[in-house]
Amino acid sequence: MKESENLWGGRFTESANKTFAEFNNSFKFDRRLFSADVRASIAYCDGLFHAGVVTRLEAERIKNGLSTILKRADYNQNYFDEIAAEDVHSFIETRLVQLVGEVGKKLHTGRSRNDQVSTAFRLWLREKITELSKIARDAQQSLIDSAEKNRAAILPGYTHLQRAQPILWAHWCLAYYEKLARDRERLDEVWRRVNVSPLGAAALAGTSFEIDREAVARDLGFEGVTANSLDSVSDRDFAVEFVGAGCLIMVHLSRLAEDLILYASTEFGFIELSDAVSTGSSLMPQKKNPDALELIRGKAGRIFGHHTALLAMMKGLPLAYNKDMQEDKEAVFDTVDTVSSCLQVAKIVLENTRVNAEKTRIAAAKGYLNATELADYLVQRNVPFRTAHETVGKIVLYAISKGKELNELGLEELKGFSENIESDIFDALSLEQTLASKNQIGGTAPERVFEALEHAKESLAREEN
Repeated sequence: MKESENLWGGRFTESANKTFAEFNNSFKFDRRLFSADVRASIAYCDGLFHAGVVTRLEAERIKNGLSTILKRADYNQNYFDEIAAEDVHSFIETRLVQLVGEVGKKLHTGRSRNDQVSTAFRLWLREKITELSKIARDAQQSLIDSAEKNRAAILPGYTHLQRAQPILWAHWCLAYYEKLARDRERLDEVWRRVNVSPLGAAALAGTSFEIDREAVARDLGFEGVTANSLDSVSDRDFAVEFVGAGCLIMVHLSRLAEDLILYASTEFGFIELSDAVSTGSSLMPQKKNPDALELIRGKAGRIFGHHTALLAMMKGLPLAYNKDMQEDKEAVFDTVDTVSSCLQVAKIVLENTRVNAEKTRIAAAKGYLNATELADYLVQRNVPFRTAHETVGKIVLYAISKGKELNELGLEELKGFSENIESDIFDALSLEQTLASKNQIGGTAPERVFEALEHAKESLAREEN
């Protein structure tokens, strides 16, 4: 491996300590910015030409050289290992000078690695956010598909992990659909703040060359340029904000995973995960473990850690650029990789989940989940809610003592607690009516749920057009 020259060696008379150099080196991870950095350099070269810094011929030689570097990296698997570069920027410049000679050294005129890295980072992250949103959309589609496949399935809804009220499986699916919809909205908002060009801010004070920053930004697809050179090179809000958005995605995926882990347990038995998304035990032959879901749950903490690390890294930095900010890359890179893989795995698990509709229905019909319906029934007969609540509590206590569900009690037993109860109470306490009564927007009534399901399908379909 050939040693490359540093971009800053003129002021120094001694070689860097080897351990220090390795510690300072970021090329082992920031090479992921390679393509973005080359594209930014091509656009910047045009800016130098229009500013009169390089001639047309020099600009063409530089841009052709940069394009060649891109192509060689595609077909040469060892391309990045042939030079011991400090970072991706020095790697590209070294390769460029090898190809086009001294004219390649003009490319960095009026530019610093400070604005250069921020630009490449933003370009790279902009694309990854778009990809991540599409992957989240695929996860939303898997929730819609599960809802469609199990339209008739009813299960208990829970509060405090205690059975509370019956809901449709489709209602459960759409709850996570909505969470991912908000996640995608947050990604869109982050994307807009990422999509601003710092190129031309130079090291911290701006450039003395007449670079048309707005023209360069347009060439790169940015919506605008940063307004302050100091802020341009010291800002990592976009990285912190992106990882924060990733944290919320992982919160939602972790909660989904926890629900499915519980539902797949023998104690619940609401769903069965196919062999394709389960693992076994090395000791206990009967085991079928939801390892992928547990990994999603575990990896959430990893992303939370990245967010905390970025906040802690940035909080005490003076303006403008500081080497501490090199730590932003690995946190963001790993967030992209981890959130992406977790979304994809969640989708695959949902596609390989079978709902035990008979068992979920039995569970939804037991445990006095229709107690609220009885209270509402009394309220509709002019009984104050607090009085109705207390009355139903006494009825539940009585039913427990008899080992019966509310709808298994006789009319005379029920009337012993309130003369307002009539024979139509049994229709009100049925599982079907319990669901149907929740008919306001957002409720679990089949009519409302299937309206919401159609709306969700139409919303995703519009994205494809």
